Amino acid sequence: MTLEILTPEHKVFSGTVYGIQLPGTNGSFEILDRHAPLIASLGKGKMKVLKDKTMKNSETYDISAGFVEVLNDRVSVLIEDATAQS
Repeated sequence: MTLEILTPEHKVFSGTVYGIQLPGTNGSFEILDRHAPLIASLGKGKMKVLKDKTMKNSETYDISAGFVEVLNDRVSVLIEDATAQS
């Protein structure tokens, strides 16, 4: 699936991924390839971008509030801020 993560200032990530783990306002959830259409609000927490099925190749970010939209195997994450974790 195609993932794009945006803040008002810049593009955080853009590319093809296996999935993404997000902090929803009512608890964490995961979006994988071919997920049903969805719009959800995000809270403050950790976002993990899964680049392949092994889950060893991933990137983690601390994020603030925002939204996620899933439509036609394309995921758009719109957030206020993101800080990469090492």
